[in-house]
Amino acid sequence: MKFQANISEIIPRSANAKSFRFKRPDDFDYKAGQYIVVTLEFNGKSVSKPFSLSSSPTEKDHLEFTKKLTGHEFSNALDSMETGYPFNISGPFGKMSYEGEYEKIVLLSGGIGIAPMRSICRYCTDLKLDTDVVLICSDRTEEDMVFWKELSEMIRQNPRLTVFQTLTRASENWTGCRERINENLIRKEVHDYATREFYICGPPSMTESMTEMLRSMGVPDVRIKKESLVGY
Repeated sequence: MKFQANISEIIPRSANAKSFRFKRPDDFDYKAGQYIVVTLEFNGKSVSKPFSLSSSPTEKDHLEFTKKLTGHEFSNALDSMETGYPFNISGPFGKMSYEGEYEKIVLLSGGIGIAPMRSICRYCTDLKLDTDVVLICSDRTEEDMVFWKELSEMIRQNPRLTVFQTLTRASENWTGCRERINENLIRKEVHDYATREFYICGPPSMTESMTEMLRSMGVPDVRIKKESLVGY
């Protein structure tokens, strides 16, 4: 469907990311993990970009997408907006979605690719699904981590949710993993990976490299869902 929305809330998520919320139309239905297309009017032109929804279908009063602030023209226009600003929405789109159809899943996210994974984790937690979820997040630094506080709370609420964070350019104070997501890390953290469905979201290069890695580990394409349309 297509509709116009006004920004109702802007939430800083990290040093370089913000979430933009707006009222959810009563007849707007979507699946956790899907994306929308946002159209902005600025500098005398109309520009459209796809963004994964970071909100969950269980959150009935609002929709939310989360944007990495890259310094590009569209990003700067969005970053300068205040509550009340109107934009056009179309969607939902995308096949990297989850509705409880699998018993065990692994979510691999790079950077702002965490947005649809937050949606899936929130969905499973709110509905108290029996789904065994392992989320592996890769970011550069501590300042780039998005939704970490909320994910930590979800872990306390949902005993079937595991979250593993790795940072590739962490400060000396970071005591966790410093590797990129790789085969050894997955084998170590997800012993039963061969029986799970995989979801991948991040920059296109990361999405493709993760797909090739999983193929080399014997994971068939039918068990790999991926999305690169995350607001880069």
